[in-house]
Amino acid sequence: MSHMAPRAAPAHPLLTIPNLLSTSRVVLAFAFVAVDAVPVRLLLLATAAITDVLDGWLARRTHEVTRFGALVDPVADRLFVLGVIVGYVAGGQLALWQAVVIMFRDVMSVIGWFVARRVSWLRPITFKARWLGKLVTVCQLATFVAVLLAPTLVHPLVLLVGASGLAATVDYTLMLWRERVR
Repeated sequence: MSHMAPRAAPAHPLLTIPNLLSTSRVVLAFAFVAVDAVPVRLLLLATAAITDVLDGWLARRTHEVTRFGALVDPVADRLFVLGVIVGYVAGGQLALWQAVVIMFRDVMSVIGWFVARRVSWLRPITFKARWLGKLVTVCQLATFVAVLLAPTLVHPLVLLVGASGLAATVDYTLMLWRERVR
């Protein structure tokens, strides 16, 4: 019978593999802005999507869920989306109005986070990913890929991102309203 040695704790509690995967999306965002080759941008989008799925899954599976990770993951997500948007707007592949629509949910999330930190009755509420928020992320990714591979799909996808972003914002707001009374 083989016994596995206990997993060694990371040298620093912030330096977990899930946290490093999350923060890697910030580097990927800068790379996306710096490079305009379609195959490289597709690889960066795929890498960001994979790290976004893996970081949370690994954190839960290895019991390395940290407050830092819970904070850095959505921040890294927003910075990556911002980097992609900047790259596309600068390259003329997205109009400014499309960028605003795509970023709506992300901007509302940031505003919501600051409000939640300021309003005393919201502070104890635990913020968790919700399925509508995940849908927005998938729609954003589909839009980013469409810019590179299927530009005729960009307009309807931007509208889908906007509609799902509005629905996610309403969903999070209603969740906060319901949780306030508990």
